[in-house]
Amino acid sequence: MSVVNVTEHSRARVEAGRARPAILLTALACLFSALALIPPAFVVYVSVDTGWETVKALVFRPRVAELLGNTLWLIALTVPLCVAVGVLLAWLTERTTLAGRRVWSVLAVAPLAIPAFVQSYAWVSAIPSLHGLPAGVFLSVLAYYPFIYLPVSAVLRRLDPTLEDVAASLGSSPLKVFWRVVLPQLKLPVWGGALLVALHLLAEYGLYAMIRFDTFTTAIYDQFQSTFSGPAANMLAGVLALCCLVILTLEGVTRGKVRYARVGSGAAREQQRGRLSPGWQFAGQLFALSVILLAFVVPLTVLGRWLWLGGVENWQHTVLWLSLQQTLLLSAVGAAIVVLAGVPVAWLSVRYPRRLFRLLEGCNYFTSSLPGIVVALALVTVTIHHFRPIYQTEVTLFLAYLLMFAPRALINLRAGIAQAPVELENAARSLGRTPAAALWSITLRLAAPGAAAGAALVFLGISNELTATLLLSPLGTRTLATGFWALTSEIDYVAAAPYALLMILLSLPLTGILYVQSQKLAGL
Repeated sequence: MSVVNVTEHSRARVEAGRARPAILLTALACLFSALALIPPAFVVYVSVDTGWETVKALVFRPRVAELLGNTLWLIALTVPLCVAVGVLLAWLTERTTLAGRRVWSVLAVAPLAIPAFVQSYAWVSAIPSLHGLPAGVFLSVLAYYPFIYLPVSAVLRRLDPTLEDVAASLGSSPLKVFWRVVLPQLKLPVWGGALLVALHLLAEYGLYAMIRFDTFTTAIYDQFQSTFSGPAANMLAGVLALCCLVILTLEGVTRGKVRYARVGSGAAREQQRGRLSPGWQFAGQLFALSVILLAFVVPLTVLGRWLWLGGVENWQHTVLWLSLQQTLLLSAVGAAIVVLAGVPVAWLSVRYPRRLFRLLEGCNYFTSSLPGIVVALALVTVTIHHFRPIYQTEVTLFLAYLLMFAPRALINLRAGIAQAPVELENAARSLGRTPAAALWSITLRLAAPGAAAGAALVFLGISNELTATLLLSPLGTRTLATGFWALTSEIDYVAAAPYALLMILLSLPLTGILYVQSQKLAGL
């Protein structure tokens, strides 16, 4: 065969590969996306199988109305407060001459290193009378305001001040400039952060159980413990899933499609920071200090006190280090499984951006928005009735981690694969490599930083996961989160302190990654 014929044959094979994705990778992507449909399919199936009369009796009752009222009040009060705290703190650190603003910007993200149920543990152990809706709102704001602060601060660093200068030249006061010019440009990050906060409020269990505030998640867990996946728990899970769907739909409808971008020639001018008068400087420092004290310093101080009371003997329990070992093992294996499972979906969505492959990717995002307890309850029901051999085994637990944390890997894998030149992959395929071999040997090597970042985020998410691990872990499994929860349930705050500290230490890298990524988004 001549050189020309070989070249033409190779080119034809590459062109055919572009038109028809690899069958194996497509099959794997379809399989993983089909697994992601288990929780929503479970909710629909249970509702249909139970029958309308039973559904009506279980859903339309005072207890559900009480839980729904608690949930609505929690979201209605917490989300606006998180927005107010996050936006104001971002404005102070990014657009004013607040003294020590660099330090404040780092400390503002630090509360993310403290799991929400550890935050609750610290405050409840310091103030045992803390309970109910006011306590839930207070602790939720402290735990989740960084989800607003991070995206808003990143956008504030990128804004071109030209629009603000024009508004100021027309006689608008600084306050009017902020409300009319700056705030509309923050709509997307505020809406996205608010969505994350709302979904976390629906999914959180430990924080609210510790302050004796009933939500759907705490009620589902209690119902499951008493009736073992009875109809009442399933119906509560269905209502909770419906609440998530309503929030997702509301966010998608209200965020709009407006975009703000500079398209003219030249570079955007450097932003001029608003100079604070001595009075406003004091007020800004007091506000930032109060937030950091309440969200970060107080929990660490209380934790330090319990660690001091426990002494060295508190670290000599064998079960503590076994819990750390199991946490690291489950997190490492789970992260590897989630990243490997996400590769076919991410690769197809980048290389072949068709409607089908985007739909496959979207299945993973939708399921991950469901609370972990809904995912766990779905897997419990499915494995008991159809796959009994894997019930309460590591297989089911890792499947839950895959369904819950897939987007953390997909987002980073997509970014890494998109930066890997497709020409190198096509060249490898023209030399006889299969699509899977070319993906493994060429693309994934270039996308390794993105895969590593995704694995780190999944690792740290699994290490702090509580509800699904409580329901699905095999007998004898004890992670830092479940061990901590068992001790706090016995009000043994001293023995629980080392577990809390180790979880915080494991969470610190995640906080650093998020902060560095927000800096990169701003072009710093």
